[in-house]
Amino acid sequence: MRLWGRNQEKIFFEKSRNFASYDQLFYRTSDERYVAYWPKGYDGPKSTLQARNSLIGNYTEKWVSDLIKYVLEDKNLYVVQQAQIPAIGISRKSPADIAIATQNKKVLMPDEVKLIFEVKMSLVWNWEYDVQTSHIREIGDYRTHQGRPSFTRSDSILKAIGKCIDIRVSNFKSSKIPLIVLGNAPLSNGFCKKADYLKKAGIIQGFWSLNPFPLNHGNTRKRSHKNGFLRMDNIDEFNMSLDKLFNQELNFFSGMQNPKKLGQLIELANREKTYQEKGLKFINLLKRS
Repeated sequence: MRLWGRNQEKIFFEKSRNFASYDQLFYRTSDERYVAYWPKGYDGPKSTLQARNSLIGNYTEKWVSDLIKYVLEDKNLYVVQQAQIPAIGISRKSPADIAIATQNKKVLMPDEVKLIFEVKMSLVWNWEYDVQTSHIREIGDYRTHQGRPSFTRSDSILKAIGKCIDIRVSNFKSSKIPLIVLGNAPLSNGFCKKADYLKKAGIIQGFWSLNPFPLNHGNTRKRSHKNGFLRMDNIDEFNMSLDKLFNQELNFFSGMQNPKKLGQLIELANREKTYQEKGLKFINLLKRS
């Protein structure tokens, strides 16, 4: 199985034509062309496609789910779409897009969850539909159209950040669960700095792009300075990144204390014998302070 590319987008259109009209999938320009995005420089009448957003959202979430199942085939773990974890504020009204869990069920306990993914993927390339031949062809990467796909959309990024923060502050039971935001386009310079900060603070463990070659010509950013953003270039790299998260015993902790109080907590934690015991003691003390 391969990571995201132009072929996946063409498959999306071919499958969607079975239950959606081309007017629901493509914009119609003033010169009667049907395109996935308004081309750069186009200044004619414009409309908004609402139906396609949910279609591509469902398609990309299912595609990610199948990809993770393929990667986790021998790990005795389950991939749960639209997972509910009520104890940490993930309800039926606002489920997790995808959870990797030790149990195969929709409603999970926090200790059954190994990882949570928020999926922010979309169409990256521009496509044109020929009404006469029913042929679909790619006509340019995201530099050639007016759309803002995946991680290039600031509102999409901010929504993902808000949801992850909400999970983190909902309950201490979420402190051991890594949170990853998945996309299929590069992250901008400004958001790379924010992604690095969120990773360093322990709120979000990364923004990962599953699209190795989002441009037809040229290259894009591989990683941000502190690895808050990563571009996965193949299945093995994605698999290794997952394994690294599974093998780490992560603990999120936060708080605002004066130096005197922190010193007291450190002194109490230092009475434990091993570094691991000292660390766990300090985190537990900080949670209760």
